Amino acid sequence: MKKLIVQKYGGTSVANPEMIKNVARRIVAYRDKGFELVVVVSAPGDTTDELIELAHQITPYPQEREMDMLLSTGEQISCALLAMAIQKLGYKAISFTGLQVGILTDSTHTKARIINIDTRRIIEELNKGNIVIVAGFQGVSQNQDITTLGRGGSDLSAVALAKVLGAKLCEIYTDVEGIYTTDPRIVPEARKLKKISYDEMLEMASLGAQVMQARSIELAKKFDIPIYVRSAFNNRRGTYIVKEEKKMLEGPVISAVTLSRNEAKLTICDVPDRPGIAANLFTEIASGGINVDMIVQNVSHTGRTDISFTVLKPDLRKTLKITKKVAREIDAGEVIYDEDIARVSIVGVGMKSHPGVASLMFSALARHKINIEMISTSEISISCVIRKKFVEEAVRALHEAFKLGKK
Repeated sequence: MKKLIVQKYGGTSVANPEMIKNVARRIVAYRDKGFELVVVVSAPGDTTDELIELAHQITPYPQEREMDMLLSTGEQISCALLAMAIQKLGYKAISFTGLQVGILTDSTHTKARIINIDTRRIIEELNKGNIVIVAGFQGVSQNQDITTLGRGGSDLSAVALAKVLGAKLCEIYTDVEGIYTTDPRIVPEARKLKKISYDEMLEMASLGAQVMQARSIELAKKFDIPIYVRSAFNNRRGTYIVKEEKKMLEGPVISAVTLSRNEAKLTICDVPDRPGIAANLFTEIASGGINVDMIVQNVSHTGRTDISFTVLKPDLRKTLKITKKVAREIDAGEVIYDEDIARVSIVGVGMKSHPGVASLMFSALARHKINIEMISTSEISISCVIRKKFVEEAVRALHEAFKLGKK
């Protein structure tokens, strides 16, 4: 399968019948060039959000296993319709669920991790001349329960299939033309990047850029699978996500500015200041399958302190329940939360060797009178939690301060 390509089409690409037909035409154009194709699709349009809303109309706390049963149906819709559209064009195609193509996962519902993929059925259908269409975002546990891979999980499905099938390239088709220095809807002068490193893209995805799921970038980096992000609506050049190159290290200090409105801050007040308390709290949260991002613990002057941390908004209810339980057990005070926050971040491999980046970031925010509530750093990123109402102003200020716009 030397000419095998794995393609993934996002929800906006298959939002209605006409768009599905457009995707089918794009796929068969590749087939006419002699490529074998495995195509991963997301649920149509806003289907996943609509299904989540439907569940919450039934109960505010739906069981995660049943959510996987519900949400996995979205991808099956676009999967079957795309196969029909390809067949209508006179080409052979067959659609499969994650279970049918042997995507085996662990049992962590709504955020399952892939254990193995049995490629035999896909290879068998490719050998018959079929274009294989796979429902993204889903798999099956060892208990034969349907699982899902987290929001944006179709990206992970595509990269994982590219790995096990030995594809030379994984193409991600979306509603934007590639990876930009920031969201062009906020900053029209944002530049499209020709290339970006796995590390930078991983940071961007983790910090709010919605073009790619972070776990899919981790996998691509681990196995050196090139990813090409491009538009499903035109043939313009996109952005390659590849391993870091020396010439990239000598490029701009900062590659991008990202934002996330999908976060909430929790504070557990009046915490006894003794060893093991933080370990107790965050072990309980981790056991609930919740990722904590920023953590700030105030200095104790009275033997008690406050601990603040951020989580993704979809995890807020579950985190609140766990945190209140731990607070009672350790004789802490009240637990408060704040959903009116956002995170703005700068990302770039050039930060490794350039001093003064943090100073420039903080100064840019200060000039716009934007207060910083929390700060976190990595080797190639700096993030600040601010009031949500200022986030777009902050993005524009930082994009200008680091001179990321079109020349």
